[in-house]
Amino acid sequence: MLAVLAMCLTANADPIKIKGVYNHSFHDGTDNTGGHDGPWTTYVGWNSAIGKAIFVTEMGLYSMTVDGTTLTQPVKDPEVNISDFYSNGTYTDNAMALWAANFNLMYGNSGAIMNPNDSILTTVMSRTGEDIEDSERFAVRKWNANTGDLLSSGYYAASNNLESAGMCVNPKDGLVYGLFYLTAQSLPEEIVNDPDFFGDDTDAGYCICTVDLNTMEITPITPGLYYGNYVTFAINNDGRAFALTSGGTMGYEGEDGKLYDIYGNRTGATLIEFDLSTGLMITEPVTYVDPETGEEYTEEVSIYQPTGYASQAKRQSACFSKKDPSKMYWNGFVNSGKGFNENGSWANLPDSQWQTNGKYDTALYEVDINTGEATRIAKFTDRYTFSTMWVEEDDEPVSGVEGDVNGDGVVTSADITALYNFLLSGDDSNIVNGDQDKDGNITSSDVTFVYNILLGL
Repeated sequence: MLAVLAMCLTANADPIKIKGVYNHSFHDGTDNTGGHDGPWTTYVGWNSAIGKAIFVTEMGLYSMTVDGTTLTQPVKDPEVNISDFYSNGTYTDNAMALWAANFNLMYGNSGAIMNPNDSILTTVMSRTGEDIEDSERFAVRKWNANTGDLLSSGYYAASNNLESAGMCVNPKDGLVYGLFYLTAQSLPEEIVNDPDFFGDDTDAGYCICTVDLNTMEITPITPGLYYGNYVTFAINNDGRAFALTSGGTMGYEGEDGKLYDIYGNRTGATLIEFDLSTGLMITEPVTYVDPETGEEYTEEVSIYQPTGYASQAKRQSACFSKKDPSKMYWNGFVNSGKGFNENGSWANLPDSQWQTNGKYDTALYEVDINTGEATRIAKFTDRYTFSTMWVEEDDEPVSGVEGDVNGDGVVTSADITALYNFLLSGDDSNIVNGDQDKDGNITSSDVTFVYNILLGL
C-alpha cells in the first residue's frame, strides 16, 4: 500500500528515517548562524506581489537517518532553495517564496505533534513579551507534514494551558495525549484551609491530558499535578506513555561515558512511565533513612533507573518506531549546563563561552524502556533540538486473503470498487492493501489483478 507516516521511533538493523520540527538552538558560530542565539536568517528581498519581505530561515522540517549505530546529520526536508523562486533580483514563483518564508513560523517552543492519521503537523508557540495579550498567548499553526505547507493559524489564551512537554497519538485508542503544564490550578481545600498555610491558593505543574487538535481543548486526566522537570513525552505502539526528566547536575563520568553518583549508581535524566487510563506515574516504593534523624521514610519513585546522561531543563523530544516499541529515541542535551568554573566551583557554565564549553551541545540517544538506560548514538554537529520527532516508515505488509483490498476477509466486487474510488479520487479510506501486484503503485493493473481472482483466473 501507500507509504504512511508513522508516529514515533526506534533503532533497527535497517536504517530508519526520523523527521522533526527544528527548535531554535545554539550554533557553532560559522557563516550565517546568526551569532549567539541563532538561528541563521537570509534576507531575500521585498516581494511586491505578496506585499512582504521574504526571509529564509533555519526553521522548518528536518530529517536524519539512523541505523542503530550511526546517524546522518539533520538536513532540511523539504529543502528550500532560493534559486527556485528568486533569480537575478526577480521573484519567479511568488507562491514558493511565501512557502519558504512561512517556515519562520514553524516554531513549537510549547510543543508540537505530527498526527499520523492525517499527516497534519500542529505547532504550539508561546508568545512572550509585554505587548502580547493573554488572550492570544499561544499561536497554534497547522502544517502539511509532507510538504511543509501552512494550512491554518490561530491564537489561544493563556488559560488554555497549551504549554506541554510533548504530545503524541496513542495507537490503541486514537486519542491525542500530552503532558501539559497547567497554571493557576486550585490547591486542595485541606491545604488551603490549614491554619499554617500561607501564600497563593493556586499552583502550577504537569498533568496528563487528552487534547482535541481541532479545538485545542485539553481534558486533564491526572488527579493532581506533578512537579518534575519534564522535557519529553512519547507513546509507543503498545500504547505505553513515557517522559524524561532533566537531571545529572552532579556525578562523575565512568569508563563507559555515562554518569555515576558517589555510590556508583547510574545517574542523569530519568525515564518516567505514565498509565494513560489514570494519568498517574507508574512508581514503586523505596525506603530511605533521614541522615539527620535516622528515621526511615518511604517515597514512590520511578520504576526506572536514570539514563546515565545529563540533560537540561529545556525543551527536548522523543519518539518511537512502531516496528520496535522497546526503544525510544531521544533528542537530548550532552550536559546539564553546569560544570566547574575557573574558581574550581560547580556552577552554571558561562553563556559567554557556549561555543567552547559545550553548554548547549545536543545528541541523539536510544533509551531502553525495559531498564531506562540510554546509549548515545551521536552528537549533533550544530546543536540541533527538535520540538517533536517522528519516524517515516512503510506499513508492514498486510497479511490475509489475497485480493482482499478492503480487509473484510473475502474477495468481492467491493474490493474492485475500493480500487476504482482510489484511482478516480485518491480516496484510500476503504483500502487496506491496494497494491496487489506489489509494483509499488496502485494502478489499473491492480484492478485487473483482483478481477482475475473474482473470475477464478
